[in-house]
Amino acid sequence: MASLNGGVVGVDNTPEKVTAAEVITTFNSSATLTTQPGTVTVDYLVIAGGGAGGRGGYYGGGGGGAGGYRTGTAPVSGASPYPIVVGAGATGVSGNSPNGSDSSALSIVANGGGGGGGWYGRGGDDGGSGGGGAMGPIGPATGGSGNTPPVSPSQGNAGGSPGTAGPVGPGKIGGGGGGAGGAGVTGNPGTGNGGNGTASSITGSSVTRGGGGGGAGSGQPYYGYATGGAGGPGGGGRGEAVSEPAPIRPAVAGTANTGGGGGGTNLQTGASGGSGIIVIKEPASESLENTSGVWSMDAVYTAVKGGNWT
Repeated sequence: MASLNGGVVGVDNTPEKVTAAEVITTFNSSATLTTQPGTVTVDYLVIAGGGAGGRGGYYGGGGGGAGGYRTGTAPVSGASPYPIVVGAGATGVSGNSPNGSDSSALSIVANGGGGGGGWYGRGGDDGGSGGGGAMGPIGPATGGSGNTPPVSPSQGNAGGSPGTAGPVGPGKIGGGGGGAGGAGVTGNPGTGNGGNGTASSITGSSVTRGGGGGGAGSGQPYYGYATGGAGGPGGGGRGEAVSEPAPIRPAVAGTANTGGGGGGTNLQTGASGGSGIIVIKEPASESLENTSGVWSMDAVYTAVKGGNWT
């Protein structure tokens, strides 16, 4: 018999075994989580909204950084309600674009992805993953820092720096936004691609999320014309490309519910970041009910005899 602790001799209560099945709950928007009565720990995936791509004005805006990506195990109190906040992706603007919104659950906070750099060589913003820097006439800017504010394990990576200004051609590219699984790529020399996302199998199948947005290719004769960077695997949006002659290949927004960063642009409004997502997995469990701390004389005798009465 298991160790008995603090019992009172009296009428015997027979424990009943209660089995709880595995439950996986996916939140694509904010809501409330109520766990099963017997659940004491859960596995979680918390991803914030992605940053928007920057508008560079012919020089190639930086890609938006992916939303912070956090995964692990957390304690819970069975049958208790917990608020779930799923962060929105940032909406692109004319210039340096804003960061995505934070996501939170069970006291775990993932921070929004950094906005991509915009006009005239602005740097990318810091965030869960950093935004890529924009190319400009006054020299290269830097990509934003990832894992901001810092947590362990890291929630993201830095954005890439842009290509340098001049001389004439080849075309330059804004830096790629950082991703959950890798930094954004520098633009020229380099591709300006968004950083890779990270795969998770919390839902039962492997899904990659948290890709950074691609930087935009420059679109004017002095600096040449360039193909924009690809979005990072995991929902990152492609950067704008400008060919000569047109057409323009427009930037692409980050994919919804992946936290992907939006693609950078030239004269268009920066592409928006993708919204975040939260997944909670309650593992299958067994527990005992009707254990009131009252046992029969036979149960006490057996426990004492076996040295299990404390």
